[in-house]
Amino acid sequence: MPSPRDPAEQAVRVDLAAAYRLIHRLGLDDSIYTHISARLPGPEHRFLINPYGLRFEEVTAGNLVTVDLDGRVIDDPYGHGINPAGFTIHSAIHAAREDATCVLHTHTVAGVAVSCQEEGLLPLNQWSMQFTDRIAYHAYEGIALDLDERERLVADLGDRFVMILRNHGLLTCGRSVGEAFKLMHNMERSCRTQLAIQAAGAPLVRPSAAIARKTAGQYASFGEKVASGSLADAEWEAFKRMLERSDPDYKD
Repeated sequence: MPSPRDPAEQAVRVDLAAAYRLIHRLGLDDSIYTHISARLPGPEHRFLINPYGLRFEEVTAGNLVTVDLDGRVIDDPYGHGINPAGFTIHSAIHAAREDATCVLHTHTVAGVAVSCQEEGLLPLNQWSMQFTDRIAYHAYEGIALDLDERERLVADLGDRFVMILRNHGLLTCGRSVGEAFKLMHNMERSCRTQLAIQAAGAPLVRPSAAIARKTAGQYASFGEKVASGSLADAEWEAFKRMLERSDPDYKD
């Protein structure tokens, strides 16, 4: 029988497995591709990521792979290793950003479509105004196999938590797994809404830049309270309760 895990590590494992299942449940996964990584507590610079070959609906707290900052496998319960291309992006951000506890990357139809638009995400509604002046952009350089891309990606991201990878997809960082997931949930809804608006072709009501920035500040203020622990993350807990009903094995 395996020895019990450290409670702090187990909590990260459960949250990360929940994020994988939720991304699948919401239709934001891409077969066995894309990744969500999370930093484990402690000074060792260890990270969790999905086993290569499993769909997101198959990920559990127990089969997540532990890797170091260079992507070397430390613990692999499933035995199939990881996708090296996937960890190129994630390792770069984890190494450069101590506050990036979780890094989440998707290839959705809506996200990829907006990533191909010259103006990127437009602040047209409450969801998308959240990201006003808070989105980084990174030019497409091919499949992320070249380690030298990491320096440019980190430079483009700067201190922001959201990035649009041009002609590729979306990326969010979080001070917790829950924060990275919620940012991606709202980014995805923003992209879908933008495409729906553009397809309708009707005249637009455009909020002022001042209102867009005010809205982004309101979202940021709320996020800071949750990140500091002064406010409970009720939304993330609600999402996990949904999984308790539909995917109770995610904690296994």
